[in-house]
Order: sequence, then structure tokens, then C-alpha cells
Amino acid sequence: MPDPNEQRHHARLTSGGEIVVKLAGSTEQLVGHCKTISGAGVSFVLPEALPLGKAAKIHVVKSPLGPPVTAFIEIVRCIPLTGRGFEIAAAIKSIKGC
Repeated sequence: MPDPNEQRHHARLTSGGEIVVKLAGSTEQLVGHCKTISGAGVSFVLPEALPLGKAAKIHVVKSPLGPPVTAFIEIVRCIPLTGRGFEIAAAIKSIKGC
């Protein structure tokens, strides 16, 4: 039964796959671990911080939604993790078509 207190419009799915992140205006690609993904957002861990509000393109290699996912995002949160990088949350702005 759905939680009546849940305010999300999209269910979050655990991914566990590799994620490749390319910030807008940069050729550098960062590789990390995708934690969760939904129709509206994504959370992942990278070895370095990303600036809030920055646009990026992501490619989730293994997705619980089916085939790999490529999307355009905006960074909304970046939290340092003890000794292992940064947990980053982003809003999905659009999903690239196949």
C-alpha cells in the first residue's frame, strides 16, 4: 500500500550501476556510482564535488528502468561523504531519446 505521507510524484528505484557525468561546457567525464533514479531525479556518488545549479549530461550504464539512460540534469545537492567522495542529487530536466 502506498505511503500516504509520500510527496514524490515518481517512485525512486535503486540503480546500483555506473554513471558517467559530463558537466556543461566541459569535455571531462566523471565516473561514479548511481544510487537511485526516478522520472524526476537521480542521486549518485562521485569522487569530487559538483557546483549547485550546474547543468550536466549523465549516462547511467545499468538502469532499473530497462536499457541504459542518458539524461540532462541540474545539480541540486552535493553532500560530502566521510572519506569516499560526494553524494549528489540532481533534477532530471530531459531524457535523451533512443
